[in-house]
Amino acid sequence: MGGLIPIVGNLIANTVIVVISLSVSIPLAIASLVFLVVVHKLEYFLNARIVGGQIHARAWELLLAMLVMEAAFGIAGLVAAPIYYAYLKDELKSRGLI
Repeated sequence: MGGLIPIVGNLIANTVIVVISLSVSIPLAIASLVFLVVVHKLEYFLNARIVGGQIHARAWELLLAMLVMEAAFGIAGLVAAPIYYAYLKDELKSRGLI
């Protein structure tokens, strides 16, 4: 339950930003929402770059693993993807398969 606090806080903050933008104008609210979504998606790329460097994987490999695991298992899969990918890659390397 405690792990959801950052997610809920982010949703509340984003909602407040969009509502305040909506009080100014609808185009500004749409622009704010698009900006927040783009920044959130850019987080995936930054995360893949940082974590990929730690587990010796390219960013595109990690992004692909994150997308597949998120599609299969939701948010839990997204969070677990770097761990499982690093384990799988290490096992395949130790057996000489990659």
